[in-house]
Amino acid sequence: MEKIKVVIVDDTEETRNNVKTLLSFEKRIEIIGEAENGEEAIFIVKESRPDVVLMDINMPVMDGISATEEITMSVPETAVIMMSVQGETEYLRKAMSAGARDFLNKPFSSDDLINTILKAYDMESQRKQHSKVATVQENVKSKVISVFSTKGGVGKTTIASNVAVSLARTTKKRVALVDLDLQFGDVAIMLNASVKNTISDIIKEINVLDVDVMEDYLVTHFSGVRVLPAPVKPEYAEYITSSHVERIINTLKENYHYVIVDSSANFHETVLAALDMSDKILFVSTLDLPTIKNVKSGLDVMETLRYSKEKVRIVLNKASEQFGIKYKDFENTLKHKIWAYIPEDSQTVITSANKGFPFVMTRTETKVAKAILNITNQLANEKEEEGAGKDKSSVKKIFGI
Repeated sequence: MEKIKVVIVDDTEETRNNVKTLLSFEKRIEIIGEAENGEEAIFIVKESRPDVVLMDINMPVMDGISATEEITMSVPETAVIMMSVQGETEYLRKAMSAGARDFLNKPFSSDDLINTILKAYDMESQRKQHSKVATVQENVKSKVISVFSTKGGVGKTTIASNVAVSLARTTKKRVALVDLDLQFGDVAIMLNASVKNTISDIIKEINVLDVDVMEDYLVTHFSGVRVLPAPVKPEYAEYITSSHVERIINTLKENYHYVIVDSSANFHETVLAALDMSDKILFVSTLDLPTIKNVKSGLDVMETLRYSKEKVRIVLNKASEQFGIKYKDFENTLKHKIWAYIPEDSQTVITSANKGFPFVMTRTETKVAKAILNITNQLANEKEEEGAGKDKSSVKKIFGI
């Protein structure tokens, strides 16, 4: 059996000895080196190419975060596991951003240490195996479509999920669905998808992220749509940055014809990153005054960001004039034409959500399903606009940089 080669990096000799003692119970693991600071660690790793590095954070000469950044860039096949007595969120976030695959709080048990190493090694082995498979990738012309609103409860997730499934079924092309409502995303529930990994897990490998690594983190829906779920806990959202989102979407674009993004109802940096990269933004509204007010404010922001009216499409959900507001008044207020209408059908939509089966598959005869199909056909048949999805960073736009 091939042994897992491990390097231990800690400025305290006693700690290194304790770790070696804990690892002595596992015959599959072999300690091939030690270092007492980040500079030594980088040298040893570049020379010995270990499978796993156990890296302390606070060390003299060079700290573990800086060393991890260098190692993940120069020796990406080596998995770094951070060790620290500091269990605060900020340390965890820095470790993940640097490229660490996992994080261990000191003190830890032998089982915790060994299981973490085995998990990191297995994940890296799977990635290498995928890379060895000779595949001819076609030149994918990808579209990024974000479903957005400045008001919660307007049906973004329902629309995003059903549009994704409808695109996969009607175009027979590859479709990825990203749940970017990082705190309270419901895409996995909407599609009855079994969640194994989420977007917060993928950032552990963000520095080595490629098409093969991405595939390990996507969940397959029976429609053929591949789903990247939101984090399982709201607090994990803060670990994810705009640069992570950019890397994820760019990687998906290499292999998927359509990347559908279900965003949260705000202009957080992660949402702005997705909106900037989008070829089309489906801006969802309903015909009630609080929503119209928020949508108007959102469109004003998008105008400041210089998003074109061709890029931003107004989708009126639960469309009906029976409650006193006319479509024409709505358009005059927003100074935007309604691009698509989705009728009210609470029974179909709620039943679909509760059962986890998209209504574009189970209730194709309904008006709401036909409305989604109409949206799908328009998205599929539109020619890609020149320069779409390549907007200047919104933060730079806002501040005129």
